[in-house]
Amino acid sequence: MEYVPIDETNRERVNEFIESQWLTTEMVIRGRVVDMTGTDGIVVWEKGNIVGLLTYLIRDGICEIISLDSRQEGRGIGRNLIEKVKETAEKKKCRRLVVITTNDNIQAIRFYQRCGFDMSHLYHNALNLSRKLKPEIPLIGANGILLMHEIEFAMDLQPGRNR
Repeated sequence: MEYVPIDETNRERVNEFIESQWLTTEMVIRGRVVDMTGTDGIVVWEKGNIVGLLTYLIRDGICEIISLDSRQEGRGIGRNLIEKVKETAEKKKCRRLVVITTNDNIQAIRFYQRCGFDMSHLYHNALNLSRKLKPEIPLIGANGILLMHEIEFAMDLQPGRNR
């Protein structure tokens, strides 16, 4: 497997992958629309195919993961992507790495905690606002759970600080 940054040579394939995974290239997070065709990221290639992707935005000393996808679970792709974005964030002097998931995504909630993130915020009923911006967001999410809230996970990157 090869882990490479998103750049002009792979952007078109990355955008196609994003659309295949998310049905759109727009993500709604905390009441704002993020165009993932312009995000930075790390692509995982194997035999000419994208098998993993992490997209992120950096602003105000915070690196925010926008999306994380692995087409081959159990191979460490997601965990390796987290480590690589953490290295990138540290190089860019970010003080924090954050990611948001929804209350129905039990697998992601478990995964981020196992990667060293701590639950930092609950955005209660955030999906009501998100649906105004993106009406195709369903009412029922994964595992038959009512899709209502956004949960933020954070990891402090400054040495000597607790998560």
